[in-house]
Amino acid sequence: MKVAVLGAGSWGTTLASLLSLRSDTTMWAREPEVVDAIAHRHENPLFLPGFTLPDRLQAGDDMQRVLHDAAVVVFAVPAQHFRSVVELARPFVPAQADLVSVTKGIEADTCMRMTDIVRQVLECDPDRICVLAGPNLAREVMAGHPSATVIACGDDTRAGRVQRLFMTDSLRVYTNPDVVGCEIGGAVKNVIAIAAGMADGLGHGWNTKAALITRGLAELARLGVALGGAPLTFLGLAGNGDLIATCASPQSRNRGVGEQLGRGRALAEILSTMQMVAEGVGSTPGVLTLAARSNVDMPLCLEVGAVLRGAVDPAEIVARLMAREAKSELHDLHA
Repeated sequence: MKVAVLGAGSWGTTLASLLSLRSDTTMWAREPEVVDAIAHRHENPLFLPGFTLPDRLQAGDDMQRVLHDAAVVVFAVPAQHFRSVVELARPFVPAQADLVSVTKGIEADTCMRMTDIVRQVLECDPDRICVLAGPNLAREVMAGHPSATVIACGDDTRAGRVQRLFMTDSLRVYTNPDVVGCEIGGAVKNVIAIAAGMADGLGHGWNTKAALITRGLAELARLGVALGGAPLTFLGLAGNGDLIATCASPQSRNRGVGEQLGRGRALAEILSTMQMVAEGVGSTPGVLTLAARSNVDMPLCLEVGAVLRGAVDPAEIVARLMAREAKSELHDLHA
């Protein structure tokens, strides 16, 4: 089986490395220096430094050659560049290939999920498209730490096939038919992680972090259900699991952005020093638009949006959130 992985960031490189151990796997990258490093030195010092990549893993910047005869195409491109890469790939994607999105975000201009973009650009059956989502920090997965993730797809047979492809001794893969829920979970948790990072930057403790994660899960679930997701999805790996890892880990880029904001740094300054993308920054406007369209209450995400726009200081949002009207804990949550 031939696999094409489009995108050579830390997560794309990690997955391509795992897949190459059992399949003929080629990565597509924009950066010539990344292609050269993978092909000749078996490393990706730009996006995944410190790891030796499998000798079998190949890389190239010619989309047509990378996609030729691929049975599985994995899209591992940041959300705000996702559409342009799918459009670039469109003439060369094999008609019967399984399609897998591993990107967690919402397109800012259209508020579309990544599977919606794939379906629209490639004009394909939505059941051809799978989503991989879960608490999967790339460096930990690459190091072989026991991890778990979810493959979501409306086609059970395809989900099982992709599940077997991604399963390894250290990465346990579950299936779930709820594509919408898994994608919304993956996108919204990045926004909540920025809030959790702000709390860290402001010097607050674990009571605050636990409250943010729990109330963030409530917001995530409210939006997910309103958009058609299954409630139980948000208690699973693509919901609660991913939220915990992204809000708590020092490796989380979104939490890191929030921490720096909490310490008083400007967003533009923070982003200018980052090699990789913090998806929550670009996805927050789309998440808030989806919430407004669905009449869903998301106060944490709303305040994150205000901070990212520069309309309010992180310290101010704590008082605003604590002063909100008292409500039932289960307000607007439905089984």
